[in-house]
Amino acid sequence: MIKNIVKGIQAYSGTFALISKLKLWKYFAVPIIISLITAIIIGLFTYGLSDNMGRFIAKIWFWDWGKETFTSFATFIGGLMIIAIGLILYKHIIMALSAPFMSPVSEKIEAHLTGIERHNHRKTTFQEQLWRGIRINVRNLGKELLVTIPILLLNIIPLIGSIASTILLFLVQAYYAGFGNMDYTLERHFKYKESLQFVRKYRGVAIGNGLVFMLFLFIPVIGVIIVLPLSVTAATLKTVELLEVENRIARPTNSFETPKHLNT
Repeated sequence: MIKNIVKGIQAYSGTFALISKLKLWKYFAVPIIISLITAIIIGLFTYGLSDNMGRFIAKIWFWDWGKETFTSFATFIGGLMIIAIGLILYKHIIMALSAPFMSPVSEKIEAHLTGIERHNHRKTTFQEQLWRGIRINVRNLGKELLVTIPILLLNIIPLIGSIASTILLFLVQAYYAGFGNMDYTLERHFKYKESLQFVRKYRGVAIGNGLVFMLFLFIPVIGVIIVLPLSVTAATLKTVELLEVENRIARPTNSFETPKHLNT
């Protein structure tokens, strides 16, 4: 697991150069706009609701003694809950809506890596790619929320609970972020259920990719601009390698050698 997490992170090496080499930046224009608009909307809602959530939680404390302390604690917990849910919603919205734009990018990267311009993989339309992106992300959103709520309750335990909750939340969010990024490649090779099985098998790679994805979101403005281009490119690099390992992609005999960043 840890080895695969590291591999998922290492795949980001050289992504900027590869995007520029293949002239892919133009394909990210619409997804970047989607990312910025979604981030602004969810950011405004998060800012406005965090205090309200804190006051709502504080109402369960009926006693006068310790009321102020508990209210401060409730405000912190409420803010954390809203931020966590906001990040979850942001992630799945941009991944679902960007699917038709990211799939062609992934395909171009795959063709560059394998030397195969015309694949015999599944042919899907813009609408089918959008629908699959929505289906995958709605499914992941539901599962992620079910896992997130009990994790947030760990904050009730002083110090240790907060640390454990933060780490677990970050890992869960990372997994589903990496999941979505990998599926832009997998949708050409697998049907819906087969993709789920593939990502479960290589969940470490998904977590590694998603960890960097989540860290980008902490970079003001620039983070939401570069997060999709770099994370999708990194996920494609690693997913193509894994598909080759499982003989799902066969290189032609005269194809070039595997790029160095795939030999990690």
